[in-house]
Amino acid sequence: METVGKVSTFLTRNIAVFIILFSVVAFFVPGLFAWCTSYTTIFLAVAMFGMGLTISFKDFGVVFSHPKEVVLGCVLQYTVMPCAAWLIATALQLDADLALGVILVGCCPGGTASNVIAYIAKGDVPLSVGMTIVSTLLAPLVTPLLVFALAGAWVEVSIWAMMQTVVQVVLIPVALGIAINAFAGNVIRRVEPVLPLVSVAAIVMIVAGIVAVNNQKIVQCGVLVLVAVMLHNACGMGLGYLVARLFKLDYAKTTSVAIEVGMQNSGLSVSLATANFAANPLATLPGAIFSVWHNIAGSLFASWRARNCDK
Repeated sequence: METVGKVSTFLTRNIAVFIILFSVVAFFVPGLFAWCTSYTTIFLAVAMFGMGLTISFKDFGVVFSHPKEVVLGCVLQYTVMPCAAWLIATALQLDADLALGVILVGCCPGGTASNVIAYIAKGDVPLSVGMTIVSTLLAPLVTPLLVFALAGAWVEVSIWAMMQTVVQVVLIPVALGIAINAFAGNVIRRVEPVLPLVSVAAIVMIVAGIVAVNNQKIVQCGVLVLVAVMLHNACGMGLGYLVARLFKLDYAKTTSVAIEVGMQNSGLSVSLATANFAANPLATLPGAIFSVWHNIAGSLFASWRARNCDK
């Protein structure tokens, strides 16, 4: 199990590399991964269930021990990223599908990869976990409302349908994982090294599937989407960092807030696009590309912060 744990840690820390590798294969040999899009919601639910299994009730203590920082991170998560998404979609004059996709990414909660990146960057990992938990639990209500408010100018948005999707693929799997951890914690701890592997595999398959079915469309508009995604991610990390510094948070907390704000649960945006916006097939593309880019940018940011941890 120790060997499995080392392999799991390696794969988790280098998830961006594997996402890129599988995406390249999916782009040139789409037949290998096109089937994955039929199971996008299942893959995400599995990833969120794996996240829930790693959460114990004591982890919620972070919310009470760091209330200011957790609230700050979640407020930034649900203001900076949605507003930046809308501004970028408007400034770049994206068509309805791509604008919707960018806004979906911006309105999602923080991604679990942020916790790993915070660890690499020598940030405050418990704070990162706390922010991810709270933003995830708020997602069934906040995400649909924000998408309705910001994307309504481009497409028709059903708040209720989106709430149902978020509950099904995020809230229920996470809650189930937490419950199992509470009642069978000893068993979970024995298999815990394997859990990140499950989440990594699920996210990689989601992205590979989206790339496979959109390979021709990526050629047509991939550069534009990549520019939008890079700007979006930079706004999140940059403004998260600046606001955390304004609130005079220490190095570790500032680092975790910046990473949390800039890294989204892009898998959820893909699931929402697939389940609720079938008439807008390109809406899945920004989420897929964001999944690749935010891990790359997050790793670069983490390396820079880790080298300057005394500042």
